[in-house]
Formats: sequence, structure tokens, C-alpha cells
Amino acid sequence: MAEMTNDSGNSAAGIDLSQFFQVFFEEAGENLDTMEQMLLAVDITNADDEELNAIFRCAHSVKGGAATFGFTDVAELTHQMETLLDKLRRHELAPTAEMVDVLLAAGDALKAQLARHQGNGADEIDTVALLASIRALVDGRPAALRAPASPAAAAPAPVAAPPKTQARAIELRVGPLDDPAMADNLAELFKEIPDLGTIEPLDAGRSADGMRRFKIVTASSDADLLDLFGFHVAREQVQLCELGPGYGFHEGAPGAPEAAEPDPGYGFFDNAPGSPAEAGATAAAAPAPAPAATPARSVAPRADKPAAGAPESSTLRVSVEKVDQLINLVGELVITQAMLAQNGKGVDAALYQQMASGLADLERNTRDLQEAVMSIRMIPMSLVFNRFPRMLRDLAGKLGKKVELVQVGEATELDKGLVEKITDPLTHLVRNSCDHGIELPEERLAKGKPEHGTITLIASHQGGSIVIEVRDDGKGLNRAKLLAKARERGLDAPDTMSDQEVYSLIFAPGFSTAEQVTDVSGRGVGMDVVKKNITALGGTVEIDSAEGYGMSVKVRLPLTLAIMDGMSVGVGEECYILPLASVVESFQIQPGMVKTIGGSGRVVEVRDEYMPVVDLEKVFEVPRFDFEHVSNIMVVVEAEGGRIALLVDELLGQQQVVVKNLESNYRKVDDVSGATIMGDGRVALILDIGSLVRRSRH
Repeated sequence: MAEMTNDSGNSAAGIDLSQFFQVFFEEAGENLDTMEQMLLAVDITNADDEELNAIFRCAHSVKGGAATFGFTDVAELTHQMETLLDKLRRHELAPTAEMVDVLLAAGDALKAQLARHQGNGADEIDTVALLASIRALVDGRPAALRAPASPAAAAPAPVAAPPKTQARAIELRVGPLDDPAMADNLAELFKEIPDLGTIEPLDAGRSADGMRRFKIVTASSDADLLDLFGFHVAREQVQLCELGPGYGFHEGAPGAPEAAEPDPGYGFFDNAPGSPAEAGATAAAAPAPAPAATPARSVAPRADKPAAGAPESSTLRVSVEKVDQLINLVGELVITQAMLAQNGKGVDAALYQQMASGLADLERNTRDLQEAVMSIRMIPMSLVFNRFPRMLRDLAGKLGKKVELVQVGEATELDKGLVEKITDPLTHLVRNSCDHGIELPEERLAKGKPEHGTITLIASHQGGSIVIEVRDDGKGLNRAKLLAKARERGLDAPDTMSDQEVYSLIFAPGFSTAEQVTDVSGRGVGMDVVKKNITALGGTVEIDSAEGYGMSVKVRLPLTLAIMDGMSVGVGEECYILPLASVVESFQIQPGMVKTIGGSGRVVEVRDEYMPVVDLEKVFEVPRFDFEHVSNIMVVVEAEGGRIALLVDELLGQQQVVVKNLESNYRKVDDVSGATIMGDGRVALILDIGSLVRRSRH
């Protein structure tokens, strides 16, 4: 708070609370997400007290911040939620599914309200019906969420405003405060709090005990006041006391009797300097009669909640732009290190031993630094997975199905940029499993299955990739139905197609097996977009199914899009980079290994398996000046379930490369996914293995 004074030392009369808005919005969003997850996980038949307390604390935290910043609509809604949750945790009401539904709907409304306050241009949220439903549940009546939100049907006005108590005068004590500047600013800072009432200092100067005392005339409750003040100073430094006759006569206060005998009933509060309680502390063997003055009501925070002034975590909020800038700088450092290593190869290591040792240390430290910086952008898949329990609950209720969600490997980490782009495809896959895969409860029971279907989300690392699997135990894919639908749409679908090729038909644009179009699915504009988005990220999609038992969709993605391990190969005077995760093996061509088919196509036999040969010299029209040279090295690569053999002149080595977007810096080039700068300063193209595999099929 000390930095809120201006250069001239004047009090911060015009403190702009908007500078703290972003932190509040982020923390409120986290609290609402946590509350939603706990509501979905709560056991209605045997609710745990700690779970209910934790849900209450989430709503309480949002309300405190909203009241401080003047977001009255958010504060009003959370206040009503608090009332219901408080009755639940005190066991005055028994939790029901209806209460969970209403609280989830209230959480959605709060998110919409916060988004509007953040300036997304949305209209004001109408919460009249929602507030009425919460109040009905508090009174033990059924909620009426779907009732029309008309003024006539609303509760006695004002509906949105919680009932307020009559204004009263109380004393606020803050301290002890070690920072004089902060103590001087408190009065002006507290005056900025909206809906507080009037506040005026009782001490004209600084008191000897470091406490600051204020008189407040307010209609707010004690709990609300503690929330408001606790946002600016530590909660344990705030006390609320009754104003007795002769208030303000504390030790050192102006006008206080200098040598008067302390009068036990004259304005002395519990623990006040010189109070009778302090003087008689040593003679407290027998129970003392109740003091005449009302004791301080909230001296310390609850034991089950950490103090507001204590650090809650050791994390630091940093904008994504700063992290991206750091990653770009590390990428340039990797390129510079590669250049130094290239130039250092021509130096005699015996004569320049220290320089060679320094270059080796630089290479090791650069790789460690790169891994550490890249890990900053890695976030757990739980951030994606956590949005599906609520979505599935609502979708299953709409479809009349019973679905359980199982999450495996949610701690697996993926680059933040990829997480943001994979969310929509995964959402569609989960919805697809619930709508098309999982059967209705009576249908499952007739098949001998449990009435609850199961959708499993699995994330795991495999090599340099992450594999995300969406699996269900529904009816699976019907081969005959897929073939018939494909032919009906004019697609080439012979009976000789393998199962994998038949399953891949669902990725065709406009392809849908739904009998009728609903608001959930049936328009055929989903799976083709899923595959397109995943392919754009350098990933692949694999489908497996067993009719009557379920279906599995595996999405394979690179761990990051910024820096990758690659194998550099030479073709003529050019250098190309192959993603190391796609490289299977390399070998020298022996006579008789390569065979020509169909007059123009060539295949190579590797351990009884034939795979197409792709000549990079012809694909990229590489100019060659040593006309007698014959390429005799092949590199086997795989992508999208297929393997090909690339014909190259030489293997140059393995190295880390910084991926640069070629499309944004130049234009889209077929069969190329990006570019990088080599150690000698040349630009090398990073090959799109998936595109080359598709080229060989055509």
C-alpha cells in the first residue's frame, strides 16, 4: 500500500482500483472453476462437511472482491449463494440435485457477469429468476428456474438487493501498523470502498501502540465489513468493536485524561492498552463476571481458513506475451550457439582448449535453458479435461443418458499454445461419444451392459509426442452403415477397404450417420473440422472401433511448436530438416532393393514390407551440378499411419532447431511445415511428413 502515495507525499485521494481488476477477474475465474468442479463431485447422499465449506469459501471470496470493486450484481448473486451454502454446511438444509443445478446455473451467470465487466460488450445478465430460485431453496421450497422473469412474478422489491440491516455506528481498529505511510493513507483508502457508509478517523495523530481507529456508520454486516477491509490489509489486523460512551478516549488520544483512574465501564475494550482485563490478567484463576462493554466481535480469522494476509501460493502471474518473448530470445540464442559450434569445428582444439571447453559448456547450458524456458509454457491437460464433467452432465441430461467420465493422465503437460487449439477438437470428440456412442440406459441394460456409459479421457507422453485418447464403451462404428452412407454421398467406398479406411470415412466433409439433425449433432460439420485442426498442428488422428463394445479416437500431437529435435539431411547443395519423432530408421540402398511399379512409381523392400520411395530431389526440384552422383541413402519416416522412404544424398546430423513459421514470413509451401536457421546461417526447410505420405498415396 505504501506505493499508493504520490511523489509529494500527499494521500492517495484518487486511488484507481481498476489497476487491481485483472487480478480480481483471474482469481474469481479460478474460484468459480473450482466451485463448479466441487459441485459436480459432491455426493448428495452423504455430503462431506469440508467439501461444503470449500464451496462456501469460493463463493465468499468472489463476493468479497466484487463488493470491494463495486460490482454489485456479482456481489448480490454471490450473497444469495452464500446464504444457501451456509445453510447447507450448517446442516439446516439437506443437499439436493436441484440445489446443485441452481448453484451451477448461478456459477454460469457469475462468469457471464464477470465477462461483461471485463468489457466484452455483452448485455446485462438478468438474474431475477435465478435469485428467486435460490431464495426459494433457502426457504425450503422448490426452485423455479424456468419461471418467467417478469416483475409481477418477482419477490417483493427490490428483488436483486439483499436485505440490509439498520445503519449503526461501530468502531474499526486496524493495526498495529509498522509502515507510517500506509497508516496515513488508510482513511483515504477506505473512503474509496463503495457502499461502505461514512468513515472518519478517531485519532488525530498516530497512536503510541501503532493502532489506527475509525468511526463507521454503515448498514453492512460484520462479515461484509471484514471482507471489505481484509482486501486492503491483513485480516488479522482488523477488529470491529462497539462504540461505548466516551468513545475515542484511548491512550495518547487528544483530549484523553492524562492521569485519570481507569473506569471499568468507560470506553475500554478487550485488550485495549490499560484496560482492566490487562491489569487483572494475573488474577484470572476464578471465572470473571461478564464485562459491561460488548467484546470485539471478530479479532482473528477462522481457524479453517488461511489468513488473507498470508501468501496462499508461491506462484507468480506473468503475461503470455512476456513468456513468448522469452522463448523467442532463447530460440535466437540456440541459433547463435549453433553458429558458434559450427565455426568452432575448424579450430584446433589443442591450441584453443579453453575456447572448445567454453563452447561445450555453452551448448549444455543453452539446452538446459531452452528446456527450462519451454517448461514455463507447459501446462497440465487437467485445464482442458476439467471443462468436460460439467458439459457431459448437461449433455447427458438433455439426451436422457447416464454417463460417467474417467480421466487418466490429467497431469500430463502440453504446450499452452497447443492446449488452446486442441480444446475445441476434444470437445467435439467428447460430445460425439456421448451422442453417437453411448446408448440409452434401457438399451444398454438390454445388451447386458451397465446402464451408466463410460467415457474415458487419457493423456500420455509417447516419445516426442503427446497422445490424447477419447474412448467410450458405447455401440461402436458399424462398417456396413458407414459404407452405405459413403456411397449414398457419392464417395468411393469399395468393399475391399480396410477397417481403418472405413472408419476414416467419418472425417469426410459433411459426413454424418445421425438419422436426424438435432441441436447436438447431425449436420456433418464436426469430424472433418476436428481432423483439419489437428493436422494443422502437426498432429494425427487414429480411430479404432469394435461394434457393440465401443470406439477410441487417438490424437497424437508434438509436445511444442517452438523448438524441436530434428535430423538434417542433404540433397544436392540443399539442407532439409526431418522431425526426429517421425524418423524410424535410415539405411544404404543395396542392389535389388528398389523396384519399379506401374511404369513410374518405385517401392523399396525393408524386412518384407514394401513402402513408397519419395525422391526429395524431384519433389523440390533441387538443382544438381554433380550429374554423375547417385543418391544411395534412404530415411524411413512415418506419419498418419503410413510409412515412406525418403531418398537423400547424406545424413548431416541431429540437432535442435527453432521452428519459424514460413507462411507468415513468406507464403505457404507444399510439403513444408516451417523453416529454421542453421549454424552456418543458411535457411533450412522443415518437411511436412504427413503431406509427403499423402503425396505417395495419391
